[in-house]
Amino acid sequence: MKTRHYLAALAALMIITVTSCGNVGAQNDKNKKSVEDKYAIELTSDQFSQLVYDIDGKEMRYLGDKPAIVDFTAPWCGPCRSIAPILEELAKEYQGHIVVYKVDVDRCREVAEAFGITSIPAVLYIPLEGEPSMTIGARNKSKFQNEIERILLDK
Repeated sequence: MKTRHYLAALAALMIITVTSCGNVGAQNDKNKKSVEDKYAIELTSDQFSQLVYDIDGKEMRYLGDKPAIVDFTAPWCGPCRSIAPILEELAKEYQGHIVVYKVDVDRCREVAEAFGITSIPAVLYIPLEGEPSMTIGARNKSKFQNEIERILLDK
């Protein structure tokens, strides 16, 4: 009797495994398409130094030609994942007016250290003129919009 239950459980597990593996391919195709449609730009440390701030340079001067938002994030961070779709939506809405960058603090430690990032999500708002500002923690869309409008007015 125990053998029959064991075999039935094993068969059910194999069916679940095969079925879920088939769905993984479809999910990966969906993820590939969504990556192509991204408006927020994920940067490496080198790209950050070329496009945003040269963290190895003598002075920290913003290198962009539009105001920017830098989202310091990590894939394991729940609050970071919760604000990611909001920032993606805002990057699309404000396309041509601001640039939204994403920096993975685990892969770009030197960038995170240069800005003193000790807690995430941390979002850096960079106007064309004036001083950048930073917020720590998850926020709702309207709070992000308020900050965006502020940096757009500072240009």
